[in-house]
Amino acid sequence: MTLLAGVDRAAFAAALTEKLRRRGVRVDLSAAATLTRALAAGNAEVPGTPAHPSVPASPTTPGTPRTSGHLYWITRICLVRRSEDLPAFDAVFAEVFGEAVPADGPRNPPSSVRTRSRPDGVSEGTGGGTTGEPGAGDAGHGRPVRGRGRAPLPWATPAPHGPPSPARVALSATEQETLAQEPFETLSDAQTAQLGTWLAGAVPHLPRRRARRRRPGRGGARVDLRATLARARRTGWEPWELARQKRVRRPRRVVVLCDVSESVRTQSAAHMHLMRALVRSPARAEAFAFATRPTRLTPVLAHGDADAALERASEAVTDRFGGTRIAGSVRELLASRHGAALRGAVVLVLSDGWDAGPPEDTAAAMARLRRRAHRVVWANPRAAARGFEPRTGGMAAALPHCDVFLPAHTFAALREVVAAVADLRRPPGAPRP
Repeated sequence: MTLLAGVDRAAFAAALTEKLRRRGVRVDLSAAATLTRALAAGNAEVPGTPAHPSVPASPTTPGTPRTSGHLYWITRICLVRRSEDLPAFDAVFAEVFGEAVPADGPRNPPSSVRTRSRPDGVSEGTGGGTTGEPGAGDAGHGRPVRGRGRAPLPWATPAPHGPPSPARVALSATEQETLAQEPFETLSDAQTAQLGTWLAGAVPHLPRRRARRRRPGRGGARVDLRATLARARRTGWEPWELARQKRVRRPRRVVVLCDVSESVRTQSAAHMHLMRALVRSPARAEAFAFATRPTRLTPVLAHGDADAALERASEAVTDRFGGTRIAGSVRELLASRHGAALRGAVVLVLSDGWDAGPPEDTAAAMARLRRRAHRVVWANPRAAARGFEPRTGGMAAALPHCDVFLPAHTFAALREVVAAVADLRRPPGAPRP
């Protein structure tokens, strides 16, 4: 017996979408139309999913779904985008049809975006295998198996001889803007890499400073005597027209200090993408990662390939995911040969402010940093939480020496951080209009 016989597919899709949204499932605006077209297509096999007893293996005629399992997979692929929404979807499906949902099968959320095909014939979907069949490393569940060696950094990609890398899907502009509002914890490695590229393209013109050199220009405050006398030769040595000089403006140096301790493990990958975007910008920012000591990452992050740059950064940082010594790291950086780079620079600190040392040391180190820098911007990934207050000792001690304090929990928030670094015309601490 055919399910949904005599039922308007569009009305069914709209009603099911509305019911899922009331349960808290994030359903796209075009999901109802996608489900309607999928129901009209009929018994097409679900791509990238293993065979299931309730799903027809080789359908022959189009039409509406004939089994509840077939209908389950069609609606799930069209409406569910996040793995955390699967329990709510299963509950709604069981409530509507009064049947248990299929127990087996992949639990990864299907993607509605189109995937690209690699030259070696392997489809870059979530299955990781060849087109039309599960891959050798997905264990029949559409998920790649991670290696059992040393645990890599979140921003590091597997080596070429290791397991296949996560899928790289081509995100549209709307999907990029939507995912940019999602917390870092909900994004996959492929989505983080895509949004890292999007963030690099969204970096505006960074701050500029007035240099000591001057060049000819209208409206300058100083008279250019040589150019004025050269023009006076045409008027009988009478200076009828004055030539002006104005200051040359050059990019102001930007220095980024990124916390890579255990407390910010889930945010490290996105913060590394922000550091790479600033390093490759016209300002050519200096990048340092710290947990217990600072490590300079500017040369490795300047690499043209993002995956290679992040892989090299993972090898360079040896104190990752340990304790945090903000005061000690800042003091060591100020005393090193790179301390001169902080003079007159805009310093961006990416950290949650948790410090193992006493708050007095953090306050003293940040006071020295503030006196040497032009401006200090602090981005805290926990500042967007409801009811957040800087109660930790390190954050409370460092906050009086910061000009701007912003959250850094999403890629959209990181874009605001870059805008705050670039906008130097506002008085320090003034609210954005």
